[in-house]
Amino acid sequence: MGKTGAMTTEFAPPGPGRWELDRSHFPGGATPISQELMESAMESGMRRVMAELGVPADCVQARFVNGFMYTRLRPLVGADRPSKRLPPKIVLKVVSRLHPEFRRRAKQAAETERLRPSTAIAAKWATTIRPELVAQNLAFQSVDIGSVSDQELSAHLAALIEHLRANAELHFWLHGHDLGPIARFLHSGLGWGFTATEVFSALGGASPSTSEPIRRLVRLRALIDSAGGRPTSLDQVRTVSREAATELDGYLRTHGSLLTTGYDVTALTLNEMPGAVLQSILHAREPDTIDSSAVITELRLRVAASDQSRFDAEVADARAVMDMRDDNGPLTFEWPAGLLRMALLEAGRRLTRAGRMAEPEHAFELSASEANNPFAKTSPSAAELSARAQRRTQLSLLDPPVTLGPEEPQPPLDVLPPVLANAVAMVQAALTQLDMNSTDARVDPLTGAGVGQAVYRGRVCRAATAEEALDLLEPGDVLVVRATSPAFNVVLTVAGAIVTADGGLMSHAAVLARELGIPAVIGARGSFSLPHGAEVEVDPILGVVRVLSA
Repeated sequence: MGKTGAMTTEFAPPGPGRWELDRSHFPGGATPISQELMESAMESGMRRVMAELGVPADCVQARFVNGFMYTRLRPLVGADRPSKRLPPKIVLKVVSRLHPEFRRRAKQAAETERLRPSTAIAAKWATTIRPELVAQNLAFQSVDIGSVSDQELSAHLAALIEHLRANAELHFWLHGHDLGPIARFLHSGLGWGFTATEVFSALGGASPSTSEPIRRLVRLRALIDSAGGRPTSLDQVRTVSREAATELDGYLRTHGSLLTTGYDVTALTLNEMPGAVLQSILHAREPDTIDSSAVITELRLRVAASDQSRFDAEVADARAVMDMRDDNGPLTFEWPAGLLRMALLEAGRRLTRAGRMAEPEHAFELSASEANNPFAKTSPSAAELSARAQRRTQLSLLDPPVTLGPEEPQPPLDVLPPVLANAVAMVQAALTQLDMNSTDARVDPLTGAGVGQAVYRGRVCRAATAEEALDLLEPGDVLVVRATSPAFNVVLTVAGAIVTADGGLMSHAAVLARELGIPAVIGARGSFSLPHGAEVEVDPILGVVRVLSA
C-alpha cells in the first residue's frame, strides 16, 4: 500500500506468482503508451526467442502496477497456478522428461548448442536488419510534422505506434540472441575458474557502436580546435567550416531524434538539448583503444588443452554479438520512440491551441488507440487528460514494494535433463551479472563490480536522470547514478568515472565503461546516498568506492 497526499494506492500482484520491481528503464510514472507497448512486446519477443533457443521457460512478462514496472519469469508448466511447494524430485524428473513441451525444448536446446544460431543473427543484424531499421527511422523522420494536416498527422502517429510496437518486439527477440552466447561464455568461464570480471574483460572492444557517437564528437571538437575560438551555440559550430557543419548535421541526423534522458516518451530527445550537445562536443575526448587479445590469450592458457577449442569458439561467439547488444536499443526503440514523442507534442500543440488540451505535454496521457487519432471528437477531454497527468505524477512519487505476490519455489537443476539444466544455469549466471544488487546487510554498500585498471579520484556528481547529469556534470566529475542507458553516451564525454547503484557486469553502464575506457564501480547499492560534491576514490581493481571527504 502506497500513500501520497490524500491518495491511498494499493500495490496488488498483477497476476499469479512472484513479480519483481524493475526500475532500470521505467523508474515510475510510465505513460499509457509505454505501458501497453512494453507489456505486449516483452512477452511476445521473449516467448519467441526462448522457444527458439530451447530455454525451459515460457517468457518474461512485464506488467505495470500504478505506473511501476514489474517482471516475472513465466514457467513453462503451471504458470497460472503456481505451487506453494515443489512436488517430490522424482515427479519433477519424470515431468521434465516426458512432458511434450519439455521434450521439445530439450531437443531445441541441443540444436542451439550444436548450431549456435545467434552468431548468424548478429551477422544478419549488421548486413540487413540494422540498415533496414535506419532507413525506416529516417523515412519517419523526414516527415515535416509541422506542415501536415490533422488527418495526415493522425496517420503518421498510427504508423509510428505500429512501427514502435513491431520493433519493440524485435528488440526483445534480439536481446535473447545476444544474451545466449554471452551467457554461455560466462557460464563456461566460471566453470574454468575465471571471475566474472575476467570473462567480461575478454569482451572489451567488441562493441564499436558504443564508442562511435563519441568518436564523431571528437572529430567535431578537432575541427573546432583547429579553427580556434570557442563557439557558444550549435549554429556557431556550423560556421566553423563546411566540414564541421556536415559532421554536426550528420551526427544529429542519426542521433538527434533519439530519446536521451530516459526510455519513456516524456524523456527529451537530443535535438531538444542543444546546449548539452555543444558541451559534449567541447569536452569530447578520444576513447581508449581497447585490445583484449592479451587478456584472451592469458585466459586461454588457464584452460585445459582439451577445452581450448571450446574456449576459442565461445569467446568468438560472445564477441560477435556484443555490438548488436548495444546497438539494438537505440535503433529499435529509442529512435522511433523519440519520433513518436515529437509527433505527440505536435498534436498536443494543435489541440492546446484549439482549447481541447490544457498543455501539449498532456498528449502523453493518451492511450495507444487514442493517439492513433487524437483529433477525433471522441478523444478524452482537456479535463480528463489533466486529471490523468496529475494522477500519473502523484503515482510516480510512491515508494513501491520490490516484490509482489508469493514466492515461487524453483526446482533444483538436477531434476532437469542435462541440456536443459545447462541452459538454465547459463541464464542464471547472466541474470546475476545484469543486476548484482544484494539485500544482504553484510555487503559493503560501496562495493560492486569494477571495470578498468586505474584508480580515479574526483568530485561526486549525483544525478537521478541523464537530463540532470547533463545539467550538473563538470569535466572530470565522478558520475553517480542508479543505472545508465544509452542516453548517457553523451554525458560520458565529460565524466571521469562512473559509479552505479544498480546493475552488474552485463549492464549498459559496464559496457559503456569498458568500451570508453572509463573507470567504474557497478552495482554499489549504497552509492546513490553519496553526497553531491563529495571527494571520492573509485577503485575498479577492488570494486570499491572510498569517500575521501564530504
